[in-house]
Amino acid sequence: MAQYSLKRLFSDTMIYGVSSIVGRFLNYLLVPLYTYKIAASSGGYGVVTELYAYTALMLVILTFGMETTFFYFANNNKSRAEHVFSTSALTVGGVSGLFVVLLALFLQPITQAMGYATHPEYVMMMGCVVALDAFQAIFFAWLRFKGQAWKFAALKLLFIVCNIALNLFVFLVAPRLGQGHPAWMSWYNPDWQVGYVFAVNLICTAGVTLGFLPEMRHLRHGIDWPTVKQMLRYTWPLLLLGIAGILNQVADKICYRHLVPGPDGEVQLGIYGACVKIAMIMAMITQAFRYAYEPFVFGGGRSREAKESQAAVMKYFVIFALLAFLVVMAYLDIFKYVIDSGYWEGLRVVPIVMMAEILMSVYFNLSFWYKLSGKTWWGAIFSAVGCAVLLAVNIVGVPRWGYMACAWGGVAGYGVCVLLSYFVGRRLNPVPYNVPTILAYFLLALVLYGLTVWFKPQALGWRLAWNTLMVVLYVAVVLWQEKSLWKPLLQKIKNRT
Repeated sequence: MAQYSLKRLFSDTMIYGVSSIVGRFLNYLLVPLYTYKIAASSGGYGVVTELYAYTALMLVILTFGMETTFFYFANNNKSRAEHVFSTSALTVGGVSGLFVVLLALFLQPITQAMGYATHPEYVMMMGCVVALDAFQAIFFAWLRFKGQAWKFAALKLLFIVCNIALNLFVFLVAPRLGQGHPAWMSWYNPDWQVGYVFAVNLICTAGVTLGFLPEMRHLRHGIDWPTVKQMLRYTWPLLLLGIAGILNQVADKICYRHLVPGPDGEVQLGIYGACVKIAMIMAMITQAFRYAYEPFVFGGGRSREAKESQAAVMKYFVIFALLAFLVVMAYLDIFKYVIDSGYWEGLRVVPIVMMAEILMSVYFNLSFWYKLSGKTWWGAIFSAVGCAVLLAVNIVGVPRWGYMACAWGGVAGYGVCVLLSYFVGRRLNPVPYNVPTILAYFLLALVLYGLTVWFKPQALGWRLAWNTLMVVLYVAVVLWQEKSLWKPLLQKIKNRT
């Protein structure tokens, strides 16, 4: 496989980005569907939020860092890439299968401990979903390794389209069919709305697995046990890193009902979870960037040119992420209609959660120095410290300030991770990041956002006009400062005309 270039990075980021952003946008159809159909006062959306948080944690455990490990070993020995893929996929698949068996055997005590003894089927369905997702993760990593971005995007979008179609059927079409043709819809239970959310996810996830049938032929190589031993030595710190990292994202949702027990905790968690969805545009950008950036970095190695490219990409990524932050906050009066008005009281968490997402993406950029050098245990230490900070903020703050403490806990946790990774990395494997410029862009974005908060005309039109001006000012400053990026392109266009 040819070494990635910056041009290839941007090309693949566009493909991954379109599939991710379009997919997330289509998936946003489910947010208003769920929040309008599942009342905030019922706490049902809190159940969905919590179980998806558990699913995210279990996905990290079941993949145990094998995506990154696969890239590391496959790039170090490209002639045996198929063997590395087969070993990775079968190892993760075996662990995931064992997880499903154990979950089925001990379902009752597990659901009682989680507080879902009355609905064990919710936990069982999501257990099957996360096992399939873990198995698929290695196949998606193979597509990225082989540069098959279009198939990657197609399968991701296939899942989302099927998921949306089935959800629309269950929540909109099925109730009407049940009234007009009850004999056809004897299976439909209008009181099992939360269960249908998980059932649809399981059906669609299982369907996507069929899309990997051509790649499954590589599994004929079986498991190379000496390679497994080497991979486990590399990946165990990544597992700790992944657990700590995902806890930074979901620990607040997992702990919330224990810190605020009773129905009120479920209601507040549902409000928080719904409002966080608005902030997830930052997750779209981070995810699309990561899919393209990992092969780019591992393919480029640790040369001086590669480090300069990493530094440049970091700066431009931050610029674009801050622009997304300003756009969402400028038009929050429009974006808020993604969720039902019963959830709007939690909108104040959106800017804080978005800033936490930006810090998480910066930390992701900073993490490659220890991944490339094989010193992944550094990442485990950084993420563990960040997770401890997040948990401390949540434990102390949630009983007093509710879900606002969850939002600030994310900022504190990722902020600590960024500082630790940067300063240790600067000593052990320095990358020439343009820190003053990056910090200046952060300051600029925060000042402009502050002006939108300080000056809020009562009329919606004037308010949107003022907020748009702040976004335009940010873009103008960036274009002025980054003249070296776009002026040569403009000159080429002039020469051609």
